[in-house]
Amino acid sequence: MSSAAEREAVAAELAAPAAVVNGSRRRTPGVPVRPGASMPLGARFRVGSDGVAGTNFALWAGGAEAVELCLFDERGKETRARLTELTHEIWHGFVPGVLPGQRYGYRVHGRWDPWTGGRWNPAKLLLDPYARAVDGDFGLPPEVYGHVRDWPQQQVADTVRDDRDSAPFVPKGVVVHDDDEWEDDRRPKTPWADSVIYELHVRGFTALHPEIPEELRGTYAGLAHPAAIEHLVKLGVTAVELLPVHQFAHEDHLLRRGLKNYWGYNSIGYFAPHAGYAASGTTGQQVGEFKRMVRALHAAGIEVILDVVYNHTAEAGEHGPTLSLKGIDNRGYYHLQSDARRYADYTGCGNTLHVVQPHVLRLITDSLRYWVTEMGVDGFRFDLAAALARSMHDVDMLSPFLAVIAQDPVLRRVKLIAEPWDVGSGGYQVGAFPPLWTEWNDRYRNAVRDFWRGALPDVRDLGYRLSGSSDLYAWGGRRPYASVNFVTAHDGFTLRDLVSYERKHNEANGENNRDGTDDNRSWNCGTEGESTDERVLALRRRQLRNLLTTLLLSTGVPMLVAGDELGRTQRGNNNAYCQDNEISWVDWSLLEDPGWKALSGLTARLIDLRHRHPVLRRRAFFSGRAHGVDGLRDLAWFTARGTEMTERDWYAPAATLGMYLSGRDIPGRDERGDPIIDDSFLAVLHAGDRPVSFVLPGSPWAERYEVVVDTSKEEQEEAPGVVHRAGSAITVPARAVLLLRVE
Repeated sequence: MSSAAEREAVAAELAAPAAVVNGSRRRTPGVPVRPGASMPLGARFRVGSDGVAGTNFALWAGGAEAVELCLFDERGKETRARLTELTHEIWHGFVPGVLPGQRYGYRVHGRWDPWTGGRWNPAKLLLDPYARAVDGDFGLPPEVYGHVRDWPQQQVADTVRDDRDSAPFVPKGVVVHDDDEWEDDRRPKTPWADSVIYELHVRGFTALHPEIPEELRGTYAGLAHPAAIEHLVKLGVTAVELLPVHQFAHEDHLLRRGLKNYWGYNSIGYFAPHAGYAASGTTGQQVGEFKRMVRALHAAGIEVILDVVYNHTAEAGEHGPTLSLKGIDNRGYYHLQSDARRYADYTGCGNTLHVVQPHVLRLITDSLRYWVTEMGVDGFRFDLAAALARSMHDVDMLSPFLAVIAQDPVLRRVKLIAEPWDVGSGGYQVGAFPPLWTEWNDRYRNAVRDFWRGALPDVRDLGYRLSGSSDLYAWGGRRPYASVNFVTAHDGFTLRDLVSYERKHNEANGENNRDGTDDNRSWNCGTEGESTDERVLALRRRQLRNLLTTLLLSTGVPMLVAGDELGRTQRGNNNAYCQDNEISWVDWSLLEDPGWKALSGLTARLIDLRHRHPVLRRRAFFSGRAHGVDGLRDLAWFTARGTEMTERDWYAPAATLGMYLSGRDIPGRDERGDPIIDDSFLAVLHAGDRPVSFVLPGSPWAERYEVVVDTSKEEQEEAPGVVHRAGSAITVPARAVLLLRVE
């Protein structure tokens, strides 16, 4: 805390006559500021009981000595007004006449003392953490840094305060009028077990779509366009998982190389839809455009899940810019090391939000509730969720964040997906998150990739992954849909690149190919990169069919990545986070390519098959026990000899596995209370490079088997397919999946 003399000096400075700094007015006497209210936080337009319209401003700044509200007109002229009311560390005031569309920011006064974590600097205009819209772009000139960035002694540069005004160089918050009701919106409320998730980038999904008007491509309005929604509906996906749409900033090292942060995992505004994705305007219009997008997707039966980044912000570490939280209360918002100059970095991005702090936890939960109740979204995928579950240092599944989510009446009802790891010690937590949560299951990804490239020593791990990963999730009342199964995600190779490249090719990122993982678990089918050899191309297409079929037949929640069903390539780039161009955008011309068109059709057919057959989307784990007098079990595993797997078989090297799913023993009842009865299926997965003879299990498992899917074929035949007698030996082609319906 500062001394009384220091506080008096700050008060005297604020009371001094207005001055002009860098051509802008610092403070205009006479701006009427009423006491206002400390709740809710942020800028909220309202009409008072006396009929006067205006905006209430409220900012938590626990250690601050004074807070100035800064209003900007159309020409950028700044008018400042001091907020004098302080309630429970919240500075607040009501300003009559401030209407929606008004741009604003804050200047926060306090002691500059980086050695103890204090980084207050009133020369820096700060974005309101609760701003519901942001106007302008984040560039990173020296003026936006709280310290002298080019100080000769770089080892202490972060301790030298920079007094240049940052206002001309930073975006501003925008007052937004919350006048949108949701009576006409109908949330799909798709049960977890019935969900098929489609991960997409708002800009990349629509940037090249020929049927979307050019002015709408790359925007929320573009994603709401009938042509975009038609593809999603035709595929049959039930939810889109949007890469970050919170307002984000670009990193300095990218801007210096002429690149930008394309993925958006660099948030700076947790309430504001990213303005760069708006076609209608950035002074509040982006909010309405986002809501209309959600409505359009809901009307098509598609839920909206947001990929959210609450583990860190765009302010990076001690050498990063001062854009918002760092200048409001650095010690209050960020997890600092014992040397308070430094940040605890469990994210690899320079800082970590200190979620144990009540006001930080409140910021996150207020943001989440806002996106659900006022923006209409249906769930969240939490980037590096293990960082949010850390108490002081260790990951704690009884942490305040997880406890608050579990009891919140709004948030506990939406879809919650954890990326169950961070980069800190003990951060890998796959299978450890509590009930209510689902998780990205990277063990599923690794096992499926390894099986189809011939790298699994046996099929034990594959058996667990195909049947819902009970070894990870069968505890505490969790269900198979706790596992979000994926083979690819935004981070890494696309599905086509997974079968075309064995090494990353990230030269376009400008980091000498050092970035991105080297653990790709990929196989190029004999040739690195693009090929004109038809045999190589045919094998690659078959491998894509194998991977997609495996994913969509597995128990759990499947997640596809936009464009994988079209054969999209990133030219071997497995870390395209900074490629806002054709490398990352979905190439819709592939739909007209005979070599790839059939892949989209197969994907849609598999999703439809999943929707029609509850045995493929079970709500409870398999028991493996016989439920009837005939000795049939709900799940059985077979060798190529047609015999049930023994303990020895599970440990023996194998490239072939048969999985029998019984439709007679599905737990639960339908909406009318009747037992759920479905067809039974036998899936045969063969990753060997030569055909194999497979004996179809005989009585009591089946009398006949009808082929439903055969991935060895470019074009899939519609049922009824080829029928085989039980007990007969069939030839399974090299590297293929056969799905057979039991008769």
